[in-house]
Amino acid sequence: MPKDEHALYLTFDDGPHPETSHLILDILKEHKAKASFFCVGENVSRYPETYKQIRDAGHAVGNHAYNHLKGWETGTAEYVENIRKCSEVVNSTLFRPPYGKMKRAQQKILRKQYDIIMWTVLSRDYDPKVDANTCLEQTWKHTRPGAIILFHDSLKTIDKIKFVLPAYLSRAREAGYALKVLGAKA
Repeated sequence: MPKDEHALYLTFDDGPHPETSHLILDILKEHKAKASFFCVGENVSRYPETYKQIRDAGHAVGNHAYNHLKGWETGTAEYVENIRKCSEVVNSTLFRPPYGKMKRAQQKILRKQYDIIMWTVLSRDYDPKVDANTCLEQTWKHTRPGAIILFHDSLKTIDKIKFVLPAYLSRAREAGYALKVLGAKA
């Protein structure tokens, strides 16, 4: 993303989930922030109302595969079909590969239809060895203009998100960052 613009791009992977997504949406609303949610198709099918609430709140969405497959362990045809299945419930040209990895052949096919979005700062909010304060401090330490920040929208991150997200958003605002959503292909 443009590094000459004092902006950050918050992203959340793995949702939607009724408990975590609602918490995140409430925190984002309180801080007048928008984000991009990379949704797992299976979760969208399971929790369509939560997905609708994310969209209705004005956040961007992206495809994160239907079943959160590991691309490097999955055949190319099966992987691409899983992404296409997700696109039936997640209307977006943005795609983030689960675990940030896939085979070159998969990437070559998918980039024809999708903007493949990675990240520049991984919060490690999912890691039980990383406490909430360390998560916040390390995420902030690596924040730079144009950074794409990766958090997770899942039950295993909910306790950290309660602390980290509001504190991170406050710091971002105090530092003068604009918070933007990722755009889709025209």
